Amino acid sequence: MALNARQVDTLRAPGRYGDGQGLCLQITPSGAKSWLLRFERNGRERWMGLGALHTVSLKDARERARKARQQLLDGVDPIEARKAERTKAALEISKAVTFQEAATAYFDAHQAKWRNAKHRNQFISTLREYVFPKIGKLAVADIDIGSVLLVLEPIWPIKTETASRVRSRIEAILDWATVRKLRDGDNPARWKGNLQHVLPARARLAKPEHHAALPYAEIPAFTALLRKREGVAARALEFVILTAARTGEVVGAQWDEIDFAARTWTVPGNRMKAGREHRVALSNEAVEILKGLPREKDNSYVFIGPRAGGLSNMAMAAVLRRMDRVDITVHGFRSTFRDWAAESTAFPNHVVEMALAHTVGNKVEAAYRRGDLLAKRRQLAADWAKFCTRIGIGKTESLVIPIRSNT
Repeated sequence: MALNARQVDTLRAPGRYGDGQGLCLQITPSGAKSWLLRFERNGRERWMGLGALHTVSLKDARERARKARQQLLDGVDPIEARKAERTKAALEISKAVTFQEAATAYFDAHQAKWRNAKHRNQFISTLREYVFPKIGKLAVADIDIGSVLLVLEPIWPIKTETASRVRSRIEAILDWATVRKLRDGDNPARWKGNLQHVLPARARLAKPEHHAALPYAEIPAFTALLRKREGVAARALEFVILTAARTGEVVGAQWDEIDFAARTWTVPGNRMKAGREHRVALSNEAVEILKGLPREKDNSYVFIGPRAGGLSNMAMAAVLRRMDRVDITVHGFRSTFRDWAAESTAFPNHVVEMALAHTVGNKVEAAYRRGDLLAKRRQLAADWAKFCTRIGIGKTESLVIPIRSNT
């Protein structure tokens, strides 16, 4: 028999109470009341929720059940149809997300992706400067190739490297938005098979700029001048030269990474460009630098800064400026070391590349070379330190470096 309003209100015992044609009132053990519609679809029994009693009255429940039965009559599963409607509504709401909102969400979700604050800040700062003013307020779902070109075309010919990075960042954000169902379709910022047919290749516009490096013949004279300068930043620069390390690896160095007994410095993977731990063989000269450094209580940094913590990334560049050497860069000393090793020693290429923390060989070669050749790299570091600390060698003097076998 059909239910009436009084019964619906007064029933308390848990169970299901039929109203007819599959509609029933369900009462849970906790006393909650809601409406269900039972139907069969392809020989399978299904139950469809129609809402809680406090929101859907008996009259409303009967109307909802009637509409669901009409869908069944038309061959439509009412449960699946409702799911589709909810998905569509959610998609419409999500597609209102702007590109700037999507970019900010992507940036927040990928904080661990960047190894240092400089790269992290560059990511968001380039978007704020070049992208957000032009397409930041557009819905991320509406970004098309025209939107991307609006950003890239003005800067592509004159700031090609920056523009290329901006394109890559837009592509990453749009890929993220697609996975999050904020947009669909192809990525308009993709280069291959897409923008490559619209924008000229980078190689045609600008040659790659390498870090300005000091010729290795000038290293002894330069090191002699550097050693006369006081301060932690000068010692850090000298340490960079002797270890051929990167700026970020040195300014982030911690005392617990230094093993004086083994004369090694172990840089953790999160500060390495390749993401892998790297052992550096320390020459006697590098060890002496470390032993002479000042220390602060509760400060774990090897090269302490003027304020709490370590040196800034620009501290060593400032030393070069004070030495009137704006023609060279800190990173360029790695090239200086590489040129010296190639032209003045017989150390195998893979030993030198390992000293620079470069990936050596292909996967097959790497599988057979499991060690890090520390003993050979230690000899390389000693020879390099001996060369760097020669006294009285100027720019124009002839250098004769003994070639020994180190195979």
